[in-house]
Amino acid sequence: MAEFVVQFGQDGRPVEADGRLDAAAFHRNHQPIWAVLEKFLAGKSGDVLEAGSGTGQHVVHFASHTPEVTWWPSDLNEAHLNSIAAWTAHAGLSNIRPPLRIDLTEADWFPADGPEKLLAVFCANVIHIAPWRVAEGLLAGASRYLRDDGRLFLYGPFKRDGKHTAISNAVFDTSLRERDPEWGVRDVGDVEKLANSVGLALREIVPMPSNNLMLEFQRSA
Repeated sequence: MAEFVVQFGQDGRPVEADGRLDAAAFHRNHQPIWAVLEKFLAGKSGDVLEAGSGTGQHVVHFASHTPEVTWWPSDLNEAHLNSIAAWTAHAGLSNIRPPLRIDLTEADWFPADGPEKLLAVFCANVIHIAPWRVAEGLLAGASRYLRDDGRLFLYGPFKRDGKHTAISNAVFDTSLRERDPEWGVRDVGDVEKLANSVGLALREIVPMPSNNLMLEFQRSA
């Protein structure tokens, strides 16, 4: 079943006194996600942006395995930003920057005082719970900010050739569209077409647990 609809902190799970939120999805998916990211990040250095960091648990886990990489968590939700900062402080890692408040629909969403180019952009469970213009802004920005050898990783539920990959994803998609007509599980083909329009090419599709996929994009040749 695809993951995350309810805002973290309002899903009945405990909230720590320092503001740390806990996402059930993190405990299910952080290891398989890291297995994909590790293949690209191993032995590299640079800056990686996580777009839509949610609770902040993922970025802490990834940063603990990549001391040569500087991680830039981000979100738009205030409670999430507080949780990211709390998890970062709790972990005591020096390679995580303070969380950025980023609106992916803005033309220049990465701060001017950040690194000139990014080694990677990682985004999990965002574009299906947001209007399509968020996906447009995300991919356009990734194309603009990534290094020549950089990668964009998109994780979540996706349709393939107009069809859902599981009945549970179809049910999830219906519930999303009932909640907001601009939301919904996106088709890989539509995302690839959007990526191509901004100079990115779909490099790999990795099947993930719970009927999710990881899409990996690189600059077009």
